[in-house]
Amino acid sequence: MRAWIRKSLIILVSVLTFGVVTPSHAFWSQNQELPKSSNSNTTSQSRSSENEVQMPVTFSEKDPEDEIVDALIGKAEQQAMLKFGPKISHVIESEFNEVIMPRIIEAIEMTAAQYPGDELKNLAITEKPGGGVSEKIFNVYHAETGKDLILFHVRREKPPLAGYQFNFHYHTYHDQFQTHYAMGTIYWSKDTPPNWQTV
Repeated sequence: MRAWIRKSLIILVSVLTFGVVTPSHAFWSQNQELPKSSNSNTTSQSRSSENEVQMPVTFSEKDPEDEIVDALIGKAEQQAMLKFGPKISHVIESEFNEVIMPRIIEAIEMTAAQYPGDELKNLAITEKPGGGVSEKIFNVYHAETGKDLILFHVRREKPPLAGYQFNFHYHTYHDQFQTHYAMGTIYWSKDTPPNWQTV
């Protein structure tokens, strides 16, 4: 439709209805004619895109140090699930993620804060959690020196007149791994739990 006819219709509608009915903004903005080669499908696509609000695309740029810490945390979670094995993780995974994992993240972040800049790249996580009845989940260590920095453990306990439970804790190199830093306990049941990594 020609621009002057469109404008005339808009004015006519507004005058006849005393301004109560006004054509939509989309009708006002259709003053440009499409090239004659465009088909009706293209026309409907261009009209619908005119009504859409275009949001700017933003990319979050992570600090390289944050990426290293995130990778350590991801590896820690992976090693924990490997330690539990399918039989145990099926039962405790939800509570572990809710209660214990945030404490593991906190301990990893605390350790990472002691190694700023290029030193942070040297932090690594062991890849073989202990099986059977071993307490070891994983260690955070300095890859260049091989020195363990923090040890994450889970111990099976059976208090008197209670069922089995898993006690999660960690040790640090600051006191030669003597102190137990508690992260929480997850109840299993009165039945003896299977060995770690049991399929």
